[in-house]
Amino acid sequence: MTSHAPYRQPARLTGSDGEVRKVGFELEFSGVTLDDTANALKQKLDGNIVYQTEAELVLELPSIGKLTVELDWAFLKRKAAESAEKGEPEEWLKPLSQAAGLLVPVEVVCPPVAIDKLERLDELVDILRDLGAQGTEESLIAAYGVHINAEIPQLNAPCMHAYLKAFSLLQWWLVEAHEVNTARKISPYIGLYPEAYVVELLEMSEPDMDQLFATYLEHNPTRNRALDMLPLLAEIDESRVQDAVGDAKVNARPTFHYRLPNCQIERPGWSPADSWNVWCVVEALANDPQALEELGQAFLDARLPVIGVNRRSWVEFITRWLQDRELA
Repeated sequence: MTSHAPYRQPARLTGSDGEVRKVGFELEFSGVTLDDTANALKQKLDGNIVYQTEAELVLELPSIGKLTVELDWAFLKRKAAESAEKGEPEEWLKPLSQAAGLLVPVEVVCPPVAIDKLERLDELVDILRDLGAQGTEESLIAAYGVHINAEIPQLNAPCMHAYLKAFSLLQWWLVEAHEVNTARKISPYIGLYPEAYVVELLEMSEPDMDQLFATYLEHNPTRNRALDMLPLLAEIDESRVQDAVGDAKVNARPTFHYRLPNCQIERPGWSPADSWNVWCVVEALANDPQALEELGQAFLDARLPVIGVNRRSWVEFITRWLQDRELA
């Protein structure tokens, strides 16, 4: 049996309702077809396939619930959906779907799983690896990644502000900690927060939700951020988000949308824990007000006229700071 890293428990295990917080994972990979992926998971995990289109399948699993397996190709998904609506399957869609699975990403969208039960995902990942799934390292051009959708502990301004500050202070270090590969670094999908936004966040004193909305949408009117807050903001005020970005792909939910990690599914022993455990450093900092204040002031003090904060020096400082506190 494959050995996996244990999943770290975050500083805030439960939400405002007293229930254990949940996390949804999205895994992007290639090398296998949509049907082969779904059939392997069905057979190995005693699941039940609910057919939808040639580009998307829904699978019921006893261990974690309903997950979606889909091809990350907008054209095929659109044509397949149109065909399904008509009730007249196009003959060319099936072979195109099978070929596409070898050329474009297959995405497995897992349902929200309680943090204290995340190890249930490991068997699923092992099955995909044995099937031949290939992640980030197997492509020079594809930006395959892992998306982590962690439920926010409290849906209010103080909690959101704390997490935004924590991520902003750690974002350069996180790129190194995840060993984000070159293809993903230069892709448009995981942009970091602009330094001007980070400074504005750090200089805010107890902002309300309106201020957080305004500053985020001013500096980050796009889904293409390493920490995409649009789904979370849309959960609070969807019309305000859509007025700013006009993007139908923004789905409202009370979670962070963390897009930075590579998907290294082809590596023996790799599991979502490798990505989750790095995210937990953000969790730890966000829930330590004294540390947030200390690091925030250090960042502001490190600014130089015109050039701002030296990225390399800040990463070195953060690395030492985290090591001293045994957080990394």
